[in-house]
Amino acid sequence: MADEKGLILLIEDESQMRRFLRVILQGHGYKVTEAVTGEAGLNEAAVRNPDVILLDLGLPDIDGLIVTQRLREWSKTPIIVISAREQEMDKVKALDAGADDYLTKPFGAGELLARIRVAMRHKTLDNAGQSVFSVDNLKVDLGKRQVLLGGKEVHLTPIEYKLLAVLIQNAGKVVTHKQLLKEAWGAPYEQQTQYLRVYMTQLRHKLEADPARPRFLINEPGVGYRFRIGSQLEDGED
Repeated sequence: MADEKGLILLIEDESQMRRFLRVILQGHGYKVTEAVTGEAGLNEAAVRNPDVILLDLGLPDIDGLIVTQRLREWSKTPIIVISAREQEMDKVKALDAGADDYLTKPFGAGELLARIRVAMRHKTLDNAGQSVFSVDNLKVDLGKRQVLLGGKEVHLTPIEYKLLAVLIQNAGKVVTHKQLLKEAWGAPYEQQTQYLRVYMTQLRHKLEADPARPRFLINEPGVGYRFRIGSQLEDGED
């Protein structure tokens, strides 16, 4: 077994899925602790302080959305939802409740491990409190509100910068349309998704080498946007 990389809390009631995930995670150096109900998962999260939580929505006692909301009352631990619910609205509800990412069953081991690596990296960035974000040839100084591409400063409008800052502060995670609209324009504009499409198109033209095939600013259809980083860039995952 590889060196242990962190502790994963698995909240899942299906025994076959737990076994599948346990084999993958332990085989790649993660420690695993498990819970089969929402209440047990909440207790395990409080006692064990895991690095990442894998959460099924269809639990036998309380819905996974409620588990997510209750966790977010006191914990910033990354939550990756793993669920058979594949409707866009289910994904939006989970992300709005506080989940960091969403995987629809069935999924491959490589995709799961990539999402976990990004979640772990995001937790490290949160803990470090870094104000300068850098990936490939893009550098964003959140303190100075300065954006550099290939060493040259890029002028962004206030709205464009606000959207970019929100995505970077949540790098690797899906940010829903509602969250982005609220941050950039305010609560009254949470349903105005056409605004978002226009400004994200402008951002891509300013920051992407090929706006039609973006490398960083990724659309999650019907859900929101993700700033792709780390393992997602390496693996080419959308």
